Amino acid sequence: MSSKQDREWDEHRERHEREGRQDRISQRVLLGLGQPKGLRTVQVRLLWEGHYRVNVLVGADAASATIAHSYFVEADADGKILSSTPKIPG
Repeated sequence: MSSKQDREWDEHRERHEREGRQDRISQRVLLGLGQPKGLRTVQVRLLWEGHYRVNVLVGADAASATIAHSYFVEADADGKILSSTPKIPG
């Protein structure tokens, strides 16, 4: 493989790992909260290494969605939540 192909493969692998980690963080937040009524989505945004902002959006449709819960989360490489502010219930 050329070095360009190597870089592209590394970028693809890193993106896949990051998305998987964010999915696991989202699932763990919902396990603590339970299923909020009118759940639209859970946004997980990387702030810096191991630190995320997690917003739980609810609403009848995308136009009326609001943030029902918001957390600053520290998570390990596997997506296990180490700490959160505020504390996630459960």
